[in-house]
Amino acid sequence: MSDRRKVFITGGSRGIGLAIATRLAQSGAEIVIAAKTDQPHATLPGTIHSAAQEINEAGGVAHALQCDIRDEEQIVQTIQKGAELMDGIDVLINNASAINLTNTMETPAKRFDLMMDVNVRGTFLTSQAAIPYLRKGNNPHILTLSPPISLNGKWFRRNTAYTISKYGMSMCVIGMAEEFRREKIAVNALWPRTAIDTAALRMIPGIDTNFCRKPEIMADAAQIILNKPSSESGNFYIDDEVLASAGITDLDKYAVVPGTKEFIPDFYL
Repeated sequence: MSDRRKVFITGGSRGIGLAIATRLAQSGAEIVIAAKTDQPHATLPGTIHSAAQEINEAGGVAHALQCDIRDEEQIVQTIQKGAELMDGIDVLINNASAINLTNTMETPAKRFDLMMDVNVRGTFLTSQAAIPYLRKGNNPHILTLSPPISLNGKWFRRNTAYTISKYGMSMCVIGMAEEFRREKIAVNALWPRTAIDTAALRMIPGIDTNFCRKPEIMADAAQIILNKPSSESGNFYIDDEVLASAGITDLDKYAVVPGTKEFIPDFYL
């Protein structure tokens, strides 16, 4: 990655998004953190400003822009502002996501709409707004954090609405990869093999994060993907497979508890 790759990432104030941003910053990237959290959250750590500070400390150049990706006007304005600040956009990372693991009868319309608005609509509209800048970018990539699609009913029966929303993100990857293939804008997805220890995961009852991996495994995988030529598009990458392709097979450093052999598997794999 060049010393000044220009990266726009949604929802990167904490968790996997922040880990990816920090990892790219270590290579000197310039990064826009576009997330809703401008002020400290009551229960979740991190704001766009604390994230920007971490990115700067890691060696990158950060811009903190508040953006609610449920709002089309805010998306367009924030993409434009980010492109102005960085003099372009080379990489878009669709990281922002809403989760609600409830069955059909326990999913209120408000929660359904939130997941569709953030996950599907947000991914589509943010990608749409970024494409004109990516067309002019250096080795342009869109990387979306979404799973490979399986129609096995086991992935739907416990949380149909959430699965629809995540697969909607994946369908954006499939469609846009083909749509922009001739323009050599890479559109790929990345998903973890195991559960990843994040603040959002800790809010789910019954999850023991001692059997999870750290967000850094996703960050290292993302960097490898983004260093690939933009002609490589339409792939659904899994974090450990990406690392193995680069010769990294000892993953113990990514374990929350070093030495752990059995991990909580993530959804959809």
